[in-house]
Amino acid sequence: MPGTAYQLEINPRLPERLSRLTELANNVWYSWDGPTRTLFSRLHRPLWLAVGHSPKAFLKRVDQQRLEDAAEDPVFLNSYQSVLSAYDTYHGQAPLSEHSERLAPGDLIAYFCAEFGFHESLPIYGGGLGILAGDHCKAASDLTLPFVGVGLLYRQGYFSQTIDIEGRQHALYADSDFDDLPITPVTGVNGVELRVTVDLPGRSVIAKVWQAQVGKVRLFLLDTDLVENSVADRNIAHQLYGGDRSTRIEQEIVLGVGGVRALNEMHLMPTVWHINEGHAAFLALERMRQLTLQGLDFAAALEAVAANTVFTTHTAVPAGHDHFSEDMIRRYFEGWCRDLKIDCDELVALGRGPDSPDFNMTALAVRGSRFHNGVSRIHGGVSSRICAGLWPQIDPEDNPVDYVTNGVHVPTFLADEWHELFDRRLGHGWIQRLGDEDCRRAIYAIPDYLFWSVHQSLKAQMLYLIRFRITQQHARNQGSEAHLDRMLKLADPGNPNVLTFGFARRFATYKRATLLFEDLNWLREIVSDPKRPVLFLFAGKAHPADQPGQDFLRRVAEIARLPEFEGHFLLVEGYDLQLARRLVSGVDVWLNNPVYPLEACGTSGMKAGMNGVLNASVLDGWWGEGYDGKNGWAIKPASAMVDEARRNQEEARTLYEILQDSVVPLYYNIGPAGYSPGWLAMAKHSVASILPRFNSTRMFGEYLAKFYQPAARQWPRFAQHNFSGARAVASWKAKVRAAWPKLALRRIDRPRRRIAFGENLRFEVAVNLNGMTSEDVVVELLFGRPGDGAQPQQAQSYRFKDEGLVAGGAEHLYALEFKPELCGRIEYHIRVYPCHELLTHRFEMGMMTWL
Repeated sequence: MPGTAYQLEINPRLPERLSRLTELANNVWYSWDGPTRTLFSRLHRPLWLAVGHSPKAFLKRVDQQRLEDAAEDPVFLNSYQSVLSAYDTYHGQAPLSEHSERLAPGDLIAYFCAEFGFHESLPIYGGGLGILAGDHCKAASDLTLPFVGVGLLYRQGYFSQTIDIEGRQHALYADSDFDDLPITPVTGVNGVELRVTVDLPGRSVIAKVWQAQVGKVRLFLLDTDLVENSVADRNIAHQLYGGDRSTRIEQEIVLGVGGVRALNEMHLMPTVWHINEGHAAFLALERMRQLTLQGLDFAAALEAVAANTVFTTHTAVPAGHDHFSEDMIRRYFEGWCRDLKIDCDELVALGRGPDSPDFNMTALAVRGSRFHNGVSRIHGGVSSRICAGLWPQIDPEDNPVDYVTNGVHVPTFLADEWHELFDRRLGHGWIQRLGDEDCRRAIYAIPDYLFWSVHQSLKAQMLYLIRFRITQQHARNQGSEAHLDRMLKLADPGNPNVLTFGFARRFATYKRATLLFEDLNWLREIVSDPKRPVLFLFAGKAHPADQPGQDFLRRVAEIARLPEFEGHFLLVEGYDLQLARRLVSGVDVWLNNPVYPLEACGTSGMKAGMNGVLNASVLDGWWGEGYDGKNGWAIKPASAMVDEARRNQEEARTLYEILQDSVVPLYYNIGPAGYSPGWLAMAKHSVASILPRFNSTRMFGEYLAKFYQPAARQWPRFAQHNFSGARAVASWKAKVRAAWPKLALRRIDRPRRRIAFGENLRFEVAVNLNGMTSEDVVVELLFGRPGDGAQPQQAQSYRFKDEGLVAGGAEHLYALEFKPELCGRIEYHIRVYPCHELLTHRFEMGMMTWL
């Protein structure tokens, strides 16, 4: 039409009876409470779908008359009051004593991450890291623990995806309207919106602080899209993982530095700081800068900051860790060096790894923390080897890198139908009793027909969504209806009896979405039996810069178009949280084929397993702990000695054998009731074995016990009396570093080759401490069976005692007497390492000398 088109949005007024809908819409609690989401959906389902399930956006657009009618509808009001009752009960719960007792009054955990994934209505996440961070916050809320999250508020979250007829991915970005998000500006006591300033080269950037309420915890988000900033600076936090290297370092400075300053401005004083992946590691530099301005020297400030900092790495390959050039670090942090009263070389050294001149954010995070962990048992070992150069004289298995295996938030990812069934069969409050044997037995006791009915209902819902998405995708790609019918012949919600596999995740090459296509003739055998049909569903996004990952998407589309596989393979575009929730609860088998050991953890299989879906996965990440031989199928990794092609062939063969010999026959071994009793027995065991172990409550409890409680206790030991502990440790470490290169030890006694059982052994070594005292070191004997590695197997350790100076010299005599309790061949080693009562980990200095 001619003339100017003016935009106007008219927001409805909430009737007084429904006034608390605003409160519900502004608390992300709705992301794990189905009745709350249903409440909004009932008001106007088409609008609910149109706004992407966002309660806040919904309340801005819903018709006034619908609200008026709902306020007079006794059925709706009853549901509304029921939701409010659950909401108030949840938010009024006291902390669980078994967890809260680990923290002292006044303790506060601050959790920094570059992305948080709670729900599709708050699109500030890209993948597994964000979902895990969201589940971490939800678990803290469930446990009513003192916890805040800190992140960035992106105008554009991760991209939306479409896939064309050739399987080419197209990335679409859309700006979020912050007024539609469940966030509010943080204001000070004077009502003025909180802003913090972060210095960048030649300028200062202002960040506005927003708050999202996540159940009982708060998440603070920093936003640079402000008129006070230049166009370039407004774009710093514009797009999740967007821009060039300059944008990336500026995002990470705003997150780490701006996040610390925001907490300071709100007078929040964390006693535990958690860096979740290296993006936020600059928080350590900002905390150090503040301490040096209070009078601490650089070394003491580093010790104080590291004492109560936890660092979690989620990356299983060295190349995946963020790094920046030395010149870039000098340019961005030149002014900081003046505040820290150090030469820039010292600051650069904090991030330097052993194998690269670049500044590595993982190295900074490790040096700026004293608690470090990977996210599964296997990944903990991988991470200890990746970071081994930071403790050069320590064997990787002994260095300070620990692990906590990830878990998923059960209320979010366990389907509502399972919740309702478990409420009936396991009793209310079952979610707090997951570890009880009675609870496990009750899962096995669920009648098969009920268990199967729930699964089939979820499968039908999933297939409805698949058909809807594929139909839209097909129409946009100008496909014919006749061809659509052929494509969807097996995806029939009215007959959900086709064995259905799911593969949905980020399309990174190491996840090997195309492993299934290694031998198409064998695959054709598996899918071609009309009496035992098979359907494979694929979904996932490849990073726009990852061309090989996008090639994998095209390969899936290519296979799906082959006449012999038509209808057996569907590639669904637009992978998001809604589709993920449907898939992990609706398919029969969850596939996962990563290259071992590159899957740090992987949580999608946990979500599937607790929903009664069986896993068929490479024994990597969490499945290396979760698989017990009866709750799914395992693909044993090929030898590390074979090349990539041979590895893919061997592991694909194992996958085909599992599918052809076990999975398909078991599923279609249908009894008189219309389902396979053997399949249901395995599915129940999947739930009973995975649900109690791989949930976020267990995960958070381990973080509390292993890291948060020790870090909170370590802080006052370093900070009290004007940081006397931090100063003492820094001074002691400087002394040890200077003396260690010339420390020497030698054997004095004559080694015995053979003794009789029951005899005493005496060992004597002379140690030149080079100016250190005997209290500065431990001399230790490791005693055990001969092993394949550098140390004995199942070694026991025994400490030597200092018996004074060796006659006529400056060496100290260390002696050990004990009676061995083993017979047979024995191997033992003698070593010395630094020791101080304030060390967090006994090997944190990375120094050790072996005899």
